[in-house]
Amino acid sequence: MLLNPVVVLVGAVYATFLVLRYLAQLHHHHKQSKSLHCQPCTPGSSTFFGIPAFIRLSKAVREKRWIDYLANQYAIYGNTFQQKMFGREIITTIEPGNVKAILATQFQDFSLGTRHEQFYPLLGDGIFTLDGAGWSHARGLLRPQFTRDQVADLALLDDHINHLLDLIPKERTSFDIQRLFFLLTLDSATHFLFGESVGCMLPESETTGVLAKSAVRNAQGFADAFTVAQDYLASRSRAQGLYWLINPKAFREANSQVHEVVDHYVNVALESKRNPDQKESDRYIFLNALAADTDDPKMLRDNMLNILLAGRDTTASLLSSTFYYLARHPNVFTRLRREIVEAFGDSRNPRGEITQTKLKDISYLRYVLNETLRLQPPVPINFRVATKDTSLPVGGGPDKQSPIYIKKGTMCSYNVFAMHRRSDLWGKDARSFRPERWEENAKHGWEYLPFNGGPRICLGQQYALTEASYTVVRLLQYFDTLENADPHPSQNEEPIKQSNLTMMHDAGVPVRLYSSDKI
Repeated sequence: MLLNPVVVLVGAVYATFLVLRYLAQLHHHHKQSKSLHCQPCTPGSSTFFGIPAFIRLSKAVREKRWIDYLANQYAIYGNTFQQKMFGREIITTIEPGNVKAILATQFQDFSLGTRHEQFYPLLGDGIFTLDGAGWSHARGLLRPQFTRDQVADLALLDDHINHLLDLIPKERTSFDIQRLFFLLTLDSATHFLFGESVGCMLPESETTGVLAKSAVRNAQGFADAFTVAQDYLASRSRAQGLYWLINPKAFREANSQVHEVVDHYVNVALESKRNPDQKESDRYIFLNALAADTDDPKMLRDNMLNILLAGRDTTASLLSSTFYYLARHPNVFTRLRREIVEAFGDSRNPRGEITQTKLKDISYLRYVLNETLRLQPPVPINFRVATKDTSLPVGGGPDKQSPIYIKKGTMCSYNVFAMHRRSDLWGKDARSFRPERWEENAKHGWEYLPFNGGPRICLGQQYALTEASYTVVRLLQYFDTLENADPHPSQNEEPIKQSNLTMMHDAGVPVRLYSSDKI
């Protein structure tokens, strides 16, 4: 059967149009690249549209070694390389200059891409999901609350630390301290944000109020729902443009359960605002302060969830990794405890008030936390998407020092985990835990980025460091012995990592923590 001549003509014209458009785009990009003095970037594995590379990555994800797998790619292809995955251009880099350009000096050239759509079911329109004017408004709403003295309210932490101490075995038996840290940070974060802790570390029989009446039924149910929702957000993020395929019933139910609890606290805050004559707590409540600036319940809920996610997970990750290394380096534990006891005494003979200023004065505590954040950053890998044709300063040409061309829509991934382990930046022992390196050189620039950088630098950085510092001090005041209880200790000290939105230890952090003069 012969085709209609008109159909053939239309098809030929359209095919010609596609070819001409493609050639025009090639010419445009060549001209742009030349004007920006760019040189070709080192190619990575892009054979067969990047499908084999995707399969290898998927296998590494299943085996819980994908963070290490991606870090090892830089040893093969260099510090900045280009690859394709299902036809999409991806630039991946561990060059501090490129990271600085993406996050700061060329901030307007990049966006979060599809993160808003990926994370919206749980986090809505918040500081971690928005770009542009929406992000500026959310950050402007939150920034004043993180500059207040109440952020360093250590008295608020005190009861939660006491509950944590009650949960630590008294018989020198092993336990997973990571699990306790995630309970601690959820309790302290909800107390700081909502004025009332969800009480994860309290007995279930003491669950009252909104949790007992909600679908989650208790604090552990709320924590579990929050974790399930985050696990699916991580899967949606890895799926990129196909995020919409990941929307199962379990994900929707977890989102609904979390929202139900947070909506209760939002309604309480708005009711308190409408009835100012009611007796209010003398303690600073983040949500009430935020409600003074807006009556929009969805805006309040979304921003509370964004801050809750960061307030719980990043601090728990930092504390877990700190004790992971302290348990494997008794000399570091001994020195740190000695300096803490010299400054504050021990639990039987406390000396002076623990304040944020005094915590900062213990240099070795700061070195230990810095070194932990270097080796195990809570957010190990991040990315941005180019909003226009632009460039990055290094990675091109034979010496890899020339600018590289970035087309609009290209994903630019920066790997903080791998950048923190570059031997040319951190020395031959870059993969080793050695807090003393910060004693030798405490000043670092864009090669050290545990809290992001540029306009989107973490607002809660001081809150997280203060909470982690106070927790370490209280525990080391109380206990003088820390032992590694891992039944399968790693030979190279590198933990198996689980990463949804933040990184944690897949097998937990089994330890024994006790005082040698107590049985």
